[in-house]
Amino acid sequence: MNKRITAAQAAALVKDDMTLTTTGFNGFGCPEDLIMSLAEHYDQTRHPLNLSLVKCTSQGDGEGRGVSHLAEKPGMFRELIISHMGYDPGLRKIVAEEKVTCYMLPLGNLMQLFRAIAGGLPGAISTTGIGTFADPRFGGGKANQKTKEAGKEIVSLVELGGKECLFYPSFPVDICFIRATYGDEDGNLSIRNESMNVEQFEVAAATHNSGGIVVAQVDKVVKRGTIPAQEVFIHGFMVDYIVEGRPEYSRQGFDTDLFRPELAGLANVPGVPFEPLKLSPPKVCCRRAAMELKPHSLINLGIGMPGGIGSVADEEGISDLFTLSIECGPLGGIPLRGVGFGAAANPEAMYRMADILQLYDGGALDMAVLGFAEVDRLGNVNASSFHGRMVGPGGFIDITQNVRKLCFIGTFTAGKQQVDLTEDGVQVVTQGPQKKFRQDVEAITFSGQEAVKKGQEVLYITERAVFRLEKAGITLVEIARGVDLQRDILDQMEFQPVIPPQVPFMEERLFREAPMGLTPEQLEQANAGQRVRPVV
Repeated sequence: MNKRITAAQAAALVKDDMTLTTTGFNGFGCPEDLIMSLAEHYDQTRHPLNLSLVKCTSQGDGEGRGVSHLAEKPGMFRELIISHMGYDPGLRKIVAEEKVTCYMLPLGNLMQLFRAIAGGLPGAISTTGIGTFADPRFGGGKANQKTKEAGKEIVSLVELGGKECLFYPSFPVDICFIRATYGDEDGNLSIRNESMNVEQFEVAAATHNSGGIVVAQVDKVVKRGTIPAQEVFIHGFMVDYIVEGRPEYSRQGFDTDLFRPELAGLANVPGVPFEPLKLSPPKVCCRRAAMELKPHSLINLGIGMPGGIGSVADEEGISDLFTLSIECGPLGGIPLRGVGFGAAANPEAMYRMADILQLYDGGALDMAVLGFAEVDRLGNVNASSFHGRMVGPGGFIDITQNVRKLCFIGTFTAGKQQVDLTEDGVQVVTQGPQKKFRQDVEAITFSGQEAVKKGQEVLYITERAVFRLEKAGITLVEIARGVDLQRDILDQMEFQPVIPPQVPFMEERLFREAPMGLTPEQLEQANAGQRVRPVV
């Protein structure tokens, strides 16, 4: 059988009412030529219609590339089952406009669901997501009003072995579009030049064992037998068709048109620096979180502001004391930021995304530093819904649910605030217009109550104050010099935190241009609870 077809022929395989799965992590691993061809096919035929799109994370650059092309086609989608759409503005738009139903799952749970479908199981079972908006008691992952009114449930609460669990029933996948580097004439696939090992295998297995059609976009079609056996990531028996992508739609990633071997683990390029941070409130937050790092630990840094901690650690000369891990698989190296998030330059290892997420679920992470949109009186964190606009959790829930120590970092208020840094603290000139410490969060992406039950150590770090989650509630544990407790802290919160009789000042070195001088010994002492600071 000749498995090589054109992208246009592949697009014609997608029929009305099918369940379509596409792959990719932000700007990487996206079969963009297949997606573009499907958009072109719709323009010519006004089909397919009423598709159910199932995908893991964002597949775009935030400006319209990737899967957002398909969202511009009226009636193409009726349902989305996804984990994240932060870089998919087209999908966010049709969800906000109530044009589709949309269910948001924790990334690891969706990966488990693909494996369950492939294995012929009734569904996937996980404890990850208990107490969050994925829990049917807190919304069941429904992202808009249309979904709430549809009456369909994709998750239920069950009890196994005395534990509450979430159960996601299996369903067949009719067709998938995946991406690889090379495909031979028999359909064997290599991901040699890819920046990460995401969900290609799990999606292909789920689709093939559902009786569906597996289509792979590759950079180059090669002769049969020329891909070394150790490089065959997906064997040809699982692949129905291969498409050689047009160069402009077949890139390693969306952050650059150039191939970077150091992202694929094929070369260790010297002199790749962490992007330096200028002294600012975000750097103060990153510095304070860096003081919580423990040597010889496995650490996850979230997208956005937390990515700056790598820069701080590099500036302090302590970046080799711990191993950075990204939920899509790379370990070690220098994580990229922005649309490049997910890849790492000079990684030490590249796990499969499904495997690293399973390790996270089992408690392998020692520490994680993530951003937050809102925190409430119970310590719950919202990082997935913003003023009614759901972007989804991605790997946030998997990362936070069983990690030993958590630092949530962000500015104290949202919007345009002016906070001037002084030699030893801050001066708040203008408060941000939006409060981030709320009575109740819009959506629970992290459950404070579950964290207290498990004994997780949780800090909420801002440029002017640090809070800790304790049994008594959110507790103020540090305050910056120059900050007025009432005006700059309490008046900017919708709830009253616990305030001890004495509250230490944040360390002066956080606010100065020069490196802080962090040492392994200081980090060991800090993690042993030996840090001493002046008190208010």
